[in-house]
This record gives sequence, structure tokens and C-alpha cells, in this order.
Amino acid sequence: MNTHSNTMQESPLASQAIAPAAVISPGRRLCWSVQRELWENRSIYIAPLSVAAVFLGAFLIGLFTLPGHRMRAVMALDPAKQHAAIEQPYIVAEGLLMVTALIVTIFYCLEALHGERRDRSILFWKSLPVSDLSTVLAKASIPLLLQGLAFAFIVVTQLIMLLLSSAVLAGIGMSVGPLWTHVSLFQRSLGLGYHLLTVHTLWYAPIYAWLLFVSAWARRMPFVWALLPPLAIGVVEKIAFNTSHFADWLQYRFGGPQPFDFRVPGGMAMDSMMSMDLGRFLTTPGLWTGLVVAAAFLAGAVRLRRYRGPI
Repeated sequence: MNTHSNTMQESPLASQAIAPAAVISPGRRLCWSVQRELWENRSIYIAPLSVAAVFLGAFLIGLFTLPGHRMRAVMALDPAKQHAAIEQPYIVAEGLLMVTALIVTIFYCLEALHGERRDRSILFWKSLPVSDLSTVLAKASIPLLLQGLAFAFIVVTQLIMLLLSSAVLAGIGMSVGPLWTHVSLFQRSLGLGYHLLTVHTLWYAPIYAWLLFVSAWARRMPFVWALLPPLAIGVVEKIAFNTSHFADWLQYRFGGPQPFDFRVPGGMAMDSMMSMDLGRFLTTPGLWTGLVVAAAFLAGAVRLRRYRGPI
């Protein structure tokens, strides 16, 4: 009886001990991996935030330096020059933050897989139930997140610039109507988001994937190894065949697809770098060949991470 009763009492605990652990979906593991990347690489959002803060500080100082004189000089210009003069600081803010996000993305991709091998943290991360595929895909998604952060920082920065300018002009008794007429934030935000998604994310995907592949392969100096093969191919082609097809392809890849002229309501043409035809972009052969090349480089990065150990 005692033996039977002990067995009956221990059976619930025994059943709990042998119960299978909860299955974590691959999507959940991928999300955790992305969160880990954001936690480990805070420069992803600190760098563009710092640049935006410095730019706003300089812009604010400029606002209080003869704002009425500057606005009257702008109002004396013809409509085209007037529009360009009013919009110029907003274009500078866009370009500065986009370049910052692009530089951060390049250095992140070069360090993403190389850094964990150099500091030997790869031994810890490989002990977790996260596949190499999930890890590489999480790192490959950071460029997309960076462009989203760049978009948010640019829109907020331009909105603050517009509000500060309006407050200063209203304070000195000038109309804010021309300012709001020429600075069409909504239209610029649409064009900016389109440009960041299509060009800085999809079009540059093979570049980011190549950098991740080099980061997984190189034992040291990944930046040099990322530049050396393209440079060598271009030099060899020029010496052997006296052609520059590879250099032209690189220029085409970095320059982006051909834009078209898009006019916002009111007749003002948007900046050419933001004016693209979605249909033409999706039917561009360079887009799909680039995505295939990016997939091949990412597959190579997954294989390298699987078999490469610490440096």
C-alpha cells in the first residue's frame, strides 16, 4: 500500500519532469535575435539621433541671426529661387541623416559577424537554441530597420524645424504662410519613405549582403577585404581587356535606378533622387538580379557562420 501510494503521489511530479518543453516558433526566435542586435549595437539609433540634435542646434542658432532680414531677402526672389531657398535647409537635413544612416549600416554589416568571432561571444550565442539562419537574417534585417529609423528622425527633425521657423517668424511679426506653402512636409515624407525603402533598402541589398558575407569570412580587417576584390576585378579587367564594365556596374548599383520627374500638387517638382516610378522600379532587371545576388551572399554567410569558430 505504501509503495502504491508513493507512486501515486510522485506521478504528477514525474509527469511534469518528462513533459516536453514549450516549442518556440522560428519567428519568435528571429524577433529575439533582432532585439539582441538593437541591444548590442546602440549606435544604430544613437548616431542618427546625435546628428539630428547637432543639426537642430545649428539651425536654431541660425534662426535667431537676423531672421527677418533673411526672410525679406528670400521673399524678394522669383518663385523658383524662393522655393529652393526656403527648402534648402530641409534638403540638407534629409541628406545628412540619410548619409549618416548609410554609413552606420555599412560599418554595422562589416562588424556584425566578425565582431562576435573576434570577442569569442559566438561560443555563447551558438549555445542558444537559435539557428545560424535566424541569426544571419536578424542581422540582415538591421539595414531595413536603420532606414526606418532614418525616416522617423528626418520627419521629426523637419517638423521641429518648421515649427521653430514658424514661431520665430510669428514672433517678429512676419507671415508664416509662404513657409508652409513651400515646405510640403507630407509630400516630401512620402517621397522620402519611398526612396529609403526602394533604393537604400532593396536596391542596396546586395551591397549589405556582400558586407555581411565578408564579415563572416574575414579573420581581420573586413573593411579592406570588402574593398579589395571589387578593386582587383576592376583593375584586372581594365589591364586585360581595356574595358570598365564592372566599374560601370558598380556605379549603376551605387547610383540607383533611373528616376523620373514627379510633380506634387502645385506644380513643384520633387527632388530627382526621391521621384521614382514604382512600376518601372519593380520591372527593373537590376533589382531582381541584385536580390538574387543578395540571397546568395546571405546563404554563404549562414554557411560560414555554421562552420567558422572564434578568431
